[in-house]
Amino acid sequence: MGATTTLAGRELAATPGETVVTTVRVHNSGPLVDQFSVDVVGEAREWTTVTPQVVNLMPGQEAEVEVAFAPPRSSQVLAGAVPFGVRVASREDPTGSRVEEGAVLVAPFTDLQLELVPKTSTCRRRARHQLVVDNAGNHPLSVELHPSDPEEQLKLSLDHAALTVEPGTSAFLKLKVRPYDRFLRGQDRRLPFQVTAVAPETPPVHANGTVVQQQLLPKWLLPALIALLVIAIALVTLWFTVLKPTLQSAAREAAVEAAEEKQAEVAAKADNAAAQAADAQQKADAAQKAVEDGGIAPPKPSVVSPGGVDISAGSTTDFRITASAPTAANPTDFATFTADPAPAADKTLVITDILLQNPRGDAGLLQLRRGDIVLLEVGLANFRDLDYHLVEPWTFDPGEQLVLAVSCEDPATDTCTPAASFSGRLAG
Repeated sequence: MGATTTLAGRELAATPGETVVTTVRVHNSGPLVDQFSVDVVGEAREWTTVTPQVVNLMPGQEAEVEVAFAPPRSSQVLAGAVPFGVRVASREDPTGSRVEEGAVLVAPFTDLQLELVPKTSTCRRRARHQLVVDNAGNHPLSVELHPSDPEEQLKLSLDHAALTVEPGTSAFLKLKVRPYDRFLRGQDRRLPFQVTAVAPETPPVHANGTVVQQQLLPKWLLPALIALLVIAIALVTLWFTVLKPTLQSAAREAAVEAAEEKQAEVAAKADNAAAQAADAQQKADAAQKAVEDGGIAPPKPSVVSPGGVDISAGSTTDFRITASAPTAANPTDFATFTADPAPAADKTLVITDILLQNPRGDAGLLQLRRGDIVLLEVGLANFRDLDYHLVEPWTFDPGEQLVLAVSCEDPATDTCTPAASFSGRLAG
């Protein structure tokens, strides 16, 4: 009763991006005309095609069904054996259905990418760059990094010279660049350099950069000194030719009157100062006595946010919002995310520092909102790590939500995973 099945190949070798085909033979071993549906179960189902998917067989008749496996050239499908099952289901006799098991041996492929951010920097003494190592292949990759400059005028230092990058991930390294020679004045010098990534069984990958070295003395310094010298000469000339003779004459005429008035003024100020000193001493003694008797301490200064909330008496808070947004068909469609758990709902939230992260280099748009009001909007493709220190903190009243909204435009991964970390205080 039901079906009898035979799988032509149980272990198939497949190269990512190509197709490997096997067949399953279906035999109607029952006494009735039957319909059999054929599909694939297991991890390989998403990249498998069955032709035809349904066959109708007379009793004792058999048919051959083609099963094509096409693993994508993507880090989402790892190298190695991927098990599968070809399921043949009988419509007339469900208990007579069969599953033929096998495995697809996905061959490894290497896709190493290297990016230098920024490619060009400007400095007087030293510069900093970030090196991004992307493994877009389907197996872990051991990478050695070799910085060099053709003119041997730079000292290049990486925080790691060798590392292992997992498939579908990126590693971020710091590169410090310092010119050996410095100069006080002169034209800018363009000093090129290169970082080479070497991995087994793949050609070396290069990332080129340039340091623009500037003179130690700012370019505006010499013109400013010349201008100050001209002004000083003009003031000295004006003093000796006009101001000094005029002031001497006026001083002689007013000296006698000023002396008399000064004596009276000094006497009055002395009396007034003595009275004020006595009054201040009396108030100081009273304040000291009040502190000793009642333990009263002078009030502490308060720190008031732009929203009028005293945040000096609040408590510090740190939290993070992560996103997993599917690719949006319309760029104006946003997936929204909030903190879980959320900061205390009965407190005033004051945000002072923000760190935006986009480790996979997704494309799209990221917004930070107060409810439906957009406070900040950034393109995902413009950053990997982006740090904000707010001069005027953001204040959220009790009940107001801080929302992370993402419009994902990355068809390569189907999902965008940026994140935002916040620091601030809870007050009220």
